[in-house]
Amino acid sequence: MPPPTFTSPMAASPMSRLLHVRRAARFAAQAVRAYRLRSLFVISAIALGIAALTIIVTSIDGAERRTKEIMSMFGPDAAFVLGGDIKSRAVGQRNQTLSWSDVLRLRQSLPGAYLVVPMRGISNITARAGNKNFEVPTIVGATEGYAEVWNWPLAEGRDFTREDVMRGAKVALLGSAVAEELFGNETPLGRTIFLQNLPVRVVGLLTHRGFSGGGNNLDERVIIPLTTLTQRFNLDRKYFRALRIKFRDAQNMPQNAENLRSLLRHLHKLGPGDDDDFTILTADEIIKFVGMLKGGLVIFLGVTAAVAMIVGGFVLANLFYISVNERTAEIGLRKAVGAKSWELTLQFLFEAVILTCLGALLGMILGMALGQTLSSLGILTIEFSFKVFALSLLSAALIGLIFGIRPARSAARMAPVDALRGK
Repeated sequence: MPPPTFTSPMAASPMSRLLHVRRAARFAAQAVRAYRLRSLFVISAIALGIAALTIIVTSIDGAERRTKEIMSMFGPDAAFVLGGDIKSRAVGQRNQTLSWSDVLRLRQSLPGAYLVVPMRGISNITARAGNKNFEVPTIVGATEGYAEVWNWPLAEGRDFTREDVMRGAKVALLGSAVAEELFGNETPLGRTIFLQNLPVRVVGLLTHRGFSGGGNNLDERVIIPLTTLTQRFNLDRKYFRALRIKFRDAQNMPQNAENLRSLLRHLHKLGPGDDDDFTILTADEIIKFVGMLKGGLVIFLGVTAAVAMIVGGFVLANLFYISVNERTAEIGLRKAVGAKSWELTLQFLFEAVILTCLGALLGMILGMALGQTLSSLGILTIEFSFKVFALSLLSAALIGLIFGIRPARSAARMAPVDALRGK
């Protein structure tokens, strides 16, 4: 008796091949439904890895979007100076190191600078207008040029003038969220609000920023002259918390920042071995920080996703080997009625890919739910896209093919008689 021949799927007609493929897919779907417990284990294992992968991709996309938002708000031509060295000194150490004399000297002597705005803030002050109250997270004190120095256009009204600052005028700029809470759709210009017991007249309405940082919405703030803030709330009149500086040459920001650092060190009489008692932030510093955060996130979640998906792949392979041993009678019967070896291989591969893709869908749902939680807590910015869907399904399908091929071939190599005998 001549040995049995293996019929290649390429040797059959296209219609015959299509029928064999459809039949393999149908048997695979039936097996997935029949072996529910095995399917649940594989789907759950793959879902954990895909959930981590989903968080990686969406958080990277979100970080890119957030970086662009920060850059647009911060501006490539600006520097932000904080009192105290926040990079190396412990929290709570002295941070009141910036003074009015620094502002005057910077305005006079800092090369390339055309706008220097000092500022400080107080937290959680109740604003009242008529019978409406709103708890303002931050009241900012600043000088003239606040809107321009922060690239924050006014929707209505005007910015502070030098006269407002010199005489400690009771005037204010409102963030859009505060204006909406206190006045609804009416214009706030010319209206009076009370900050605790301090009456101030609204002279400007800032445009909607739509950006949150540190858990606070920037649109939920009120800005008043710095002199008004220090006088009316009994704050230190010599020092303030921060400086915002705009330069004419955005292409030369590294040199601008170094000039700023050298001048401040000179003004603060710091020696060659002394640490800075201030911190300078520029757009480049922010990009570096976001890049480090993103890199650490990718490494951590990447390892987690890789381990989870590899574990899921081994779970799939082991369960499929067990399944092949349990289904020898089915395999023998399929071969006895004419099923080809390649068809059995294809059936088991279909099963593996179906299970891993179902795991991918579950993993994306878990990843999206976790992503929304992280977004609501302000930990990460999550942005979902078709790329996430495509990458997750592709990764899951590859896991199914890679880890399912050996069990599938093992099933296909069984001799029909031995399979029917359960050997």
